Amino acid sequence: MNSQDVILGMLMKRSLTGYEIKQLLENLFSHFYSSSYGTIYPMLSRMEKEKLITKENIVQEGKPNKNVYTITDIGKGQFNSYLQSPMESESVKSDFLMRLYFGQFVGYGKVIEWLLDAQQDAQKQLDEINKKYSLYKDQMQPTQIICIRMGIKAYSSKLEVIEEGLASIRQLEQGERN
Repeated sequence: MNSQDVILGMLMKRSLTGYEIKQLLENLFSHFYSSSYGTIYPMLSRMEKEKLITKENIVQEGKPNKNVYTITDIGKGQFNSYLQSPMESESVKSDFLMRLYFGQFVGYGKVIEWLLDAQQDAQKQLDEINKKYSLYKDQMQPTQIICIRMGIKAYSSKLEVIEEGLASIRQLEQGERN
C-alpha cells in the first residue's frame, strides 16, 4: 500500500480536490495510514502523467481556481490490482514503545512521564475517532465501520494497558522509596 493506492481509492467514490484529499488523509485516514502531506501534490502530478487520474481546472469567481481530480479507467484498473494483490504485513513503528522497552535505563519517574503522555495522546485519539464515528456512522459502509471500530478498540486497549502499567510502575517506584 502506498499513497497512490490510497488516493485512487478515495477517487473511486467521487472526484476530489487536492485539498479534500489532504483533509481525508489528515482526518479520516490518519488512524490507520500515515502519509507525508508534502507528497500529495507531486503524487497527483505523477498520477496524472501516468494517466491514472485527470485534472480539471475549475475557475472560481472571487477565489483561487481549484483543481478537481477524477480517476480514469486506467486508474480504476490500477486500484483493482492493488485490492487483488496479496495483503502486506502490518508493521508497528513506535518511538514510545522503543523508549518504553529501554525504560530500565532512565528510571521509574521518566517512564511514568512517558506513560502519562501516551495515555493523554491515546485518550485524545480515542475521543477524536469516537467523535468521527458518531458523526459519520450513518453514511458509512459496513467495511468502513469495521475499520473505525478496530481503531476504537485499539485505543481503548492501549489505554487499559497503560493504566495497568502505570499502576505497576508506581508500585515499584513506591517500593524503592521504602
